[in-house]
Parts: sequence; C-alpha cells; structure tokens
Amino acid sequence: MRIAVVGIGGVGGYYGGRLAHRYPPGSEHEVLFFCRGAHLDAIRANGVRVESQDGEFVGVPSLATDSADDLGAVDVALYCTKGYDLADVAEATRSAIAASTVVIPLGNGVNNDDVLKRALGDCTVLNGCVYISSHIEAPGLVQQTGGNRKLFFGVPGDVETYRGIESMLQAAGIDATLTSDIRQKVWTKFLFIDASCGVTSLHSATIGQVLEDKPKRDQLVGLIEEVAALATYAGVSLPEDVVEAALKTAGSFPPTTKTSMQLDFERGNRTELDVMLGYVVRTARDAEIPTPVHDEVYAALSSR
Repeated sequence: MRIAVVGIGGVGGYYGGRLAHRYPPGSEHEVLFFCRGAHLDAIRANGVRVESQDGEFVGVPSLATDSADDLGAVDVALYCTKGYDLADVAEATRSAIAASTVVIPLGNGVNNDDVLKRALGDCTVLNGCVYISSHIEAPGLVQQTGGNRKLFFGVPGDVETYRGIESMLQAAGIDATLTSDIRQKVWTKFLFIDASCGVTSLHSATIGQVLEDKPKRDQLVGLIEEVAALATYAGVSLPEDVVEAALKTAGSFPPTTKTSMQLDFERGNRTELDVMLGYVVRTARDAEIPTPVHDEVYAALSSR
C-alpha cells in the first residue's frame, strides 16, 4: 500500500512515525508524509523522532513533501490536521486522492468525514478517532505524553473490505481497531475531548487540577452531559455509563496533562474552539437543545 499521512503534528507525528519506523523505504508498504516548514526540513534530514510512553523511535518516510503532486495517487490517506485546517488541507492534497483511495480522518471533531467527503469528492471516506496526548516539541521531534494511543476507524455497515488496513496498522505497533460502530466511538471520544479542552482552557488548569476541584469537575460533567444529549438527538447510542467512562478516561492521563486546545491558547496559536464547543453550540441551537454550560464556556473562550 501507498500510505499518505497528512499533517505530521502530534497525532500524525506519532502514528505516522510508527508507520515509517515499521515500514522504512524499500518495505512492502510506502509511507509518505505531507507537512510544511521547519518540521518538514528536519524530517527530510533525519526523519521524525518520537519520544513516547512506550519508547523512543525514529520514523523515516519514503517521502516527505509539501506538494501533493509529489505524492501521486495513494491507497490510504490518514488526515491528522487540526479541524480548522481540514477542508483547506484536503483541497490542497486532492490530486493524491483517487477514486480507489481510502481516506481516514483522525482529528478531533465528529463530522470530519463529512468535511472530507465535501472536499475530496469521489473516494471512500471512513471516520476515525484516536486517544492520545502528543505535540511537536521541536522541528522533527514529537512528544507523546498521555492517552492509551488507541485508534478506531470504520464505517457503519460492512467493514471487512478494510481489514487489510487494520492489519497493516497493527503490524506497525498501532493499537488499531476496525469497527462498524464508529459513530459511537467518535462521539464517545468527542464528548471527552470537547469537555476536557473546554474546562482546561477556560481555567488554565491541567486535567488533574480539573478533576480535583469540585466546581471545575462539575463544569466538566455538565459539558459531557450536553454532548451526550446531542449525540442521542443525532441517533447515536452511547453507553449508559458514558459520563463515568469519560471521567475515567480523563483520570487515565497524567495529572499534569494539558489539552491540545489549552496549549494552543497558551501559545497564542489558532485553536479548535469552533470545531468543538462551537460545533456543539451551533448544532444544539438548530436542534433546539439547551446547552447552557457550553454557551457559557464558549462565550468566555471566544472573548480571548
């Protein structure tokens, strides 16, 4: 297979690095990176170095480029960009996407598959999500600091056609699961990441500080419950213990963990506020579902 990893940030750096480490140039699978700037220059020179909780490794792709024309048509494309860039990056890489290409988004958000379908047209778009805390520490260096690193992907209905992709990912040391219940997986991850990003960013607090402080924890629970109500409206069946499970997931991260949105706010970067909390506020308003906690947190963060 020819596998393009689009966006070599925290998510793409870890999973792309795993793939490139297992399948270096000349292997049975060809791993291609699409990224830009100083990060691209460093990767071209030395590959991507990943410092993770399960060890340090270096991934050397067959090609690292900022031009989709260099990629050629690929068999699988993993889109790992931030949600606010997804449509633009998809348009920029459209020449690498053939009718036979299987496209899998791994970013935050629940509607990434819809965004890619609109941008890419005639191809097969699945959906996906990952549980990981990771970031670019320096050009060519990605650090993974939290999360169980699980990757879920699939599509409602028959998934057996994509079993070979699952095997390829697993052989690279990625804890990947192909599932027909991908909507539940994506929404379950979304209600955790939306809520944790919102509260940690609002209070400039780590996950551990949020869980240890009752008012912050209550706010976290309120956000989770509102996303769960929206998921039910969307026809997604979530587990009965989804709130407790989300809190357990939060507790599985090191207490000092900062969320990706929180780090972006601290660094003055563009954030995924509209991709997550903004999406909930807008969608709930259209559905006439009250989301007072989201309204409050979104308004406060929007004013920064």
